[in-house]
Amino acid sequence: MTPFQLTFDCADPAVMVRFWAEALGYEAEPAPVGFADWNAYWRSAGVPEGELDPAGGGCGSIVDPRGSGPRIWFQPVPEGKTVKNRLHLDIRASGGREVPLEIRRERIEAEAARLEKAGATRLRVLESDGHDNYAVVMQDPEGNEFCLA
Repeated sequence: MTPFQLTFDCADPAVMVRFWAEALGYEAEPAPVGFADWNAYWRSAGVPEGELDPAGGGCGSIVDPRGSGPRIWFQPVPEGKTVKNRLHLDIRASGGREVPLEIRRERIEAEAARLEKAGATRLRVLESDGHDNYAVVMQDPEGNEFCLA
């Protein structure tokens, strides 16, 4: 397997780190060994002071504490999001098709409510009569779409 990370372009990496760590059960990536924090690491790499995190942390990435999911980096960019994502995350909150539809719906709704409190916005519900499916389309704090399924 080829290692990879996911990268989100964003305006405020700190907001995105907090939200997505909460949403995915991830944690802010610790600074590399030998550095007090990420700003110290970035200084050692030659990043100018004006580009460092003014709050002092400098962490723009999250990692799976179990080590199985990809690293996610939140790259600051000057422009805002203008169109629909071409790639989005599906958060599997329902338990899968072996779980009865009503229980899946309850689990998805509970997760949607939790993530709304964390800063997400609900866009729409995906369901149709006669189909064994229920999902909720949401947006993170910077407008990136994702689904709860």
